[in-house]
Amino acid sequence: MHVVGRYIGVLSVCLRAGGTEARTKGGAVGEMIESYLPGREPLFRGKVRDVYDLGTHLLLVATDRISAFDVVLPTPIPGKGRNLTRLSNFWFDKTADILPNHLTGLGLDHVIEEESIRTELTDRSVVVLQAEPLKIEAIVRGYLAGSGWLDYQETGAVSGVRLPPRLQESDRLPNPIFTPSTKAPRGQHDQNIDFDQAAEIVGSDLAEAVREASLAIYQRATTIAERRGLIVADTKLEFGLCNGELILIDELLTPDSSRFWDRDTYRARRPQPSFDKQFVREHLTAVGWNRRPPAPELPQEIVKQTAVKYHEAFERLTESSVDS
Repeated sequence: MHVVGRYIGVLSVCLRAGGTEARTKGGAVGEMIESYLPGREPLFRGKVRDVYDLGTHLLLVATDRISAFDVVLPTPIPGKGRNLTRLSNFWFDKTADILPNHLTGLGLDHVIEEESIRTELTDRSVVVLQAEPLKIEAIVRGYLAGSGWLDYQETGAVSGVRLPPRLQESDRLPNPIFTPSTKAPRGQHDQNIDFDQAAEIVGSDLAEAVREASLAIYQRATTIAERRGLIVADTKLEFGLCNGELILIDELLTPDSSRFWDRDTYRARRPQPSFDKQFVREHLTAVGWNRRPPAPELPQEIVKQTAVKYHEAFERLTESSVDS
């Protein structure tokens, strides 16, 4: 199967957002806390992305918001939205032969006439297909970390997958495992579930297709990342149905949805530094925040360190010279 050519023929539309202008709310120049298209309210605002209904398509705008412990923080991370969008697009391209995705190939010029708006939204926005999101999170783990490590310590298994005894934190698993979870409402925590529970939610055939695609995409990603000196410890994927067919949606293999480790500094049996919001979580824990809104502002040093990590992940993973 190849990307979304067949969908474009059915769903393609050139909808003009005439008379609008985008602007940011808060933050320094170049930072976007909230996107605005006057005259067009967002369908909803997620932790990071603002979603606009364009009729047949959606416009996804990745802001520079960052969340921790399921709470959106008041301090943006410069460049975060653009790095997430460009990295997702990189991975959608690299995995398009495994499963189609939501990208339409339509540029912003097909949906927004004003150049000033397009400039502000460039590299942080994509025009995507409308899809019905599946009601499960698809997670693949190649290493024992995070909630998987906690589950293993209690039960010797992760999401019902029995693992060998005496594994330690950050150990590489004998084989990658598919460990789905529920999709909790905003502000609540997802719960790990086993494959049979996932099948009850979405149906056995669809659950099997999601598991097969998730494992294949993870294997592809690990091969690419390892050539760039990075380990994909685990990743969360989002799937949806478009015209009855399974496609990838949302984001793919970014620091917000995946745990990346540096291969050269990796040492088993201990926690690993990662290319994500680790500095943010550690700071908030150190200051004793109770993990309930409102969240405190982040100091600039934490903001800078986090921005560097997101940019480094993008630069290293998309380094074209590695493939040449």
